[in-house]
Amino acid sequence: MKGKERVIQQFGKNASHYVTSQSHAKGEDLRKLVEIIAEKNPSGELLDIATGGGHVANALAPYFKQVVALDLTPEMLEKAKGFIESNGIKNAAFVQGDAENIPFPNDSVGTVTCRIAAHHFSDVRKFVKEVQRILKEQGMFILIDNVAPEVREYDLFYNKVEKKRDPSHVRAYKKSEWISMLEHEGFLVEELICFRKKFFFDTWCEMMDVTETEKQKLNDFMTQATKPILDYFSVEIEEGKVQTFQGQSALIVGTKI
Repeated sequence: MKGKERVIQQFGKNASHYVTSQSHAKGEDLRKLVEIIAEKNPSGELLDIATGGGHVANALAPYFKQVVALDLTPEMLEKAKGFIESNGIKNAAFVQGDAENIPFPNDSVGTVTCRIAAHHFSDVRKFVKEVQRILKEQGMFILIDNVAPEVREYDLFYNKVEKKRDPSHVRAYKKSEWISMLEHEGFLVEELICFRKKFFFDTWCEMMDVTETEKQKLNDFMTQATKPILDYFSVEIEEGKVQTFQGQSALIVGTKI
């Protein structure tokens, strides 16, 4: 199965989980995103790429003339539409589309956001190029995503764990990789903020409908990790079962130059 087909299948069957997920619906990163938008007051139009449950579009709609929620998965877009419209928001539009081939003209959007999604993109550099293409001059791009540690051993462990839970996971990039990609594609990186993320193992697995067999394999893989890895990710184990572990996300603000 090709990457995008896998994403559509995986998220189509679990779409409702993402609307109700507390880590997606709330979170310190979402609060900070709203704070940045309120402070910069960009107005105009917002495109939220890979909108998922629609939480970013929902939170930012009051600050823009129009928000467009874009997602590759039809079922996800439908759930996002129901969620956003149920909150009385009238200035939202919904478009099915690919983050690596955005269906918008050059220099047409003032602000672009993408939250907790880019690790599923098969060609993330093409995604960054597309964002740069559609943004107006001096337009703002705010990216939030889970990030891998700079230490290679920890990077490999974290990405393997994510891939075992979710076959549509491609890669969580390092902070340094994001900065490099953005600057190479014509962005000035203005701000980078990191957030600790605590994952509750059972809930985290349920989000992707992981089978009991695969969940046990994932548990075994994590509990057998070296002590430095267990310490770095604050893996909490009780009676041989992973309870929680800690990752990191980053919020990056870039301006098209």
